[in-house]
Amino acid sequence: MKYLIVGLGNVGPEYQDTRHNIGFNVLDAFVKASNAVFEDRRYGAVAELKLKGRAVVLLKPNTYMNLSGKAVSYWMQKEKIALEDLLVIVDDLALPFGTMRLRAQGSDGGHNGLKSINALLGTTAYARLRYGIGNDFLRGQQIDYVLGTWDKEETEKLPGLLERGGEIITSFVLQGVARTMNIFNTNKH
Repeated sequence: MKYLIVGLGNVGPEYQDTRHNIGFNVLDAFVKASNAVFEDRRYGAVAELKLKGRAVVLLKPNTYMNLSGKAVSYWMQKEKIALEDLLVIVDDLALPFGTMRLRAQGSDGGHNGLKSINALLGTTAYARLRYGIGNDFLRGQQIDYVLGTWDKEETEKLPGLLERGGEIITSFVLQGVARTMNIFNTNKH
């Protein structure tokens, strides 16, 4: 069995610690804890590891957010990943900061990365882990907020949230999306 875990974000130092890059941050923390290493490959940075005999491909697309589908589609075909073995990690304005929601499928919610993936895969029937970044911005300031850096309080809580993301990835690979949703969507942490 082989899984593709995709963390969405934008490449470049100017985006590194922004809210929009939470997907990259989760994968970076997971790979670091696993002693794996990202390598620059076609359409992104890729790390490979095994979880109890299951092959896991981790992808941080380098296509920029609005072309994420190109990288996801390529790696799914290259690695022969089934749709049910895909997990996309994404930021979500509609959820309060610190809230995480795993879904087996769903709409793009206005997120350009998910729009691109939906368009290229031709479906919305894949798992996504939505990381709440809150919506504490004035009208017309959404882009500045999303591409802004974490505030002091958020920065202090981030390591625990990234670790929890790793626990969700591990559970998704070992137990599947339904069981993982039961465990993590009902627990308040």
